Amino acid sequence: MKKTIISVGLGVLVLSLTVMLTLTDHGTPTTPLTTLHMKYRQKETPSVDHTKFSQLKKHFSTPQEVTSACIACHNERHKEVMQSSHWNWERQEYVEGKGIRTLGKKNILNNFCIGISGNEQSCNKCHIGYGWGDEKFDFKNPLNVDCLACHDNSNTYIKAVGGAGMPDASVNLTNVAQHVGKPMRANCGTCHFFGGGGNNVKHGDLKKRYSILRAMSMCIWRRMAKICSVWIAILRVSIRCSARCIPFLQ
Repeated sequence: MKKTIISVGLGVLVLSLTVMLTLTDHGTPTTPLTTLHMKYRQKETPSVDHTKFSQLKKHFSTPQEVTSACIACHNERHKEVMQSSHWNWERQEYVEGKGIRTLGKKNILNNFCIGISGNEQSCNKCHIGYGWGDEKFDFKNPLNVDCLACHDNSNTYIKAVGGAGMPDASVNLTNVAQHVGKPMRANCGTCHFFGGGGNNVKHGDLKKRYSILRAMSMCIWRRMAKICSVWIAILRVSIRCSARCIPFLQ
């Protein structure tokens, strides 16, 4: 009987060690989300130094002049932008019972901000264009495309409050134009973090600051909780085995 107890004890020990090794892995616990954050947290250096272009060394009186300089080199790119829902604020969708309809921020109501009609000067601050303040806005004019909203890497570009998408008067357009590059999290977050009027207000899962350490600590805590639950289960099995074996030892 003692051999049986020893065998059970060794079995429980081997099982617990196996579970521990399986759950703890090697290194810091990660999730797909933390993996992406670690991959994209590093700021990329643009492959082209825009400060050396003569076209960008002048004073820009209007943001449209910056767009003109951009598409002079990046030809046809504006056509791609002007086909996107970020530019048109609408897209075609199938609505059951009504067929294909063109829907978007232009013409629908939502359950948070209601709609843009009547408040274009403020709402259209998040449009990737310049000057959409009323129905007269020209969606076919490429010079109205705001290249800087998505490509600013200087972290100094901001839109004017109530300016219908125009840059704030404090923005140095020359400096921003010379420091453009691949769109970064901050570019997208300028609008998507602050949807609904404040940081993390509308979406609930998008905010200005996201701590990598916090994400990793949450993963560690979840992993520890799993380990503790397994240990509790093992302890319960051990107690039951011991309670059944003790009478035979007496």
